[in-house]
Amino acid sequence: MRPGTALRTGGAVLVAAALTFALTGAAAVPADDTIPTPTPTDPVTGVVDGIVNVGINGPDGSPASSIIILLGITLLSIAPAILLMMTSFTKIFIVLAMTRNALGLTSIPPTQVLAGLALFLSIFIMWPTLADINTAAVQPYLDGQIDFQGAIDAASGPLRTFMLAHTREEDLGLMTRAADLSNPDSPDTVPLQTLIPAFMISELRAGFIIGFVIFVPFLVIDLVVSAGLMAMGMMMLPPVMISLPFKILLFILVDGWGLIITALVGSYGLGP
Repeated sequence: MRPGTALRTGGAVLVAAALTFALTGAAAVPADDTIPTPTPTDPVTGVVDGIVNVGINGPDGSPASSIIILLGITLLSIAPAILLMMTSFTKIFIVLAMTRNALGLTSIPPTQVLAGLALFLSIFIMWPTLADINTAAVQPYLDGQIDFQGAIDAASGPLRTFMLAHTREEDLGLMTRAADLSNPDSPDTVPLQTLIPAFMISELRAGFIIGFVIFVPFLVIDLVVSAGLMAMGMMMLPPVMISLPFKILLFILVDGWGLIITALVGSYGLGP
C-alpha cells in the first residue's frame, strides 16, 4: 500500500470515529436533562423599596478613603475663598502691600513673597483655631464618631468665635440691615452669610488704618526732600530718587518688618 493511501485511509477512520462518538454521546444525554442554572436574586444592600442608596462610610463607620480624597480635592478647590474670607490673610496682605508702596518700591519685595509671608503669618495666627477645628470636627469625623454634617457644624464653631472676636458691631449691623434681617439676640445666633462679609469689612478697615499709620513717616520724608530740592532750585530732579535711600535707611534702623509683624500679630491677641 502506498503511504499516501494509508494516510487517507487513517484520516477517514478518525473522522468516522469522531462522528460516531458525537452521535452516541448526544443520544446518551436525555433531551430534558438540562444543567440547572442559579436564579438571580436582588442585592441585599443598596436597593430599598426601589431606591438606590450609596454608602459613604466604611465597614467600621469611618468614612471611606475615596470620600476622604474627594473631600480633600473639594477643600483644595475652595481653599482660596476660605483663606480670603474667613482668616487674617486679607488684613496682613493689605498692610504688607501698603508698606511696599509707602517705601516707593513697586516690585520689591515681589508679590509672591508678600503673599507667602501673609500666608504663613495667617497660619501662625489661626493655629489655635485650626487646632480646635481638628479636635472638634476633623478627628471625630475620621474616626466615624460623627457624620459629615456634624463635622461641618462642629468646624464652624471655632471659626465663628474667631470672626466674632474681630468683627465690629457696626459692620454686623450694616450687613444685617442690608439683608433685611432682625437684630440677632446673641452673637452665637448671627448667621454665617452675615458674619463673613462683616468680618471682611472689619479686616479691610483695620488693614487700611495700619497702612495709613505706616504711610505717615515716609510721607514726611518725601515732603522734606521735596522742599529741600525746591530750595536748591533742583526742580527737575525727581524727589523719589533722593528720598528712597533715606526711607529704606529709616525702615532698616527702626526694624520696620519686625514692628509691622508684631503689630499685626498683636492685633489678634497673640503678641507679648
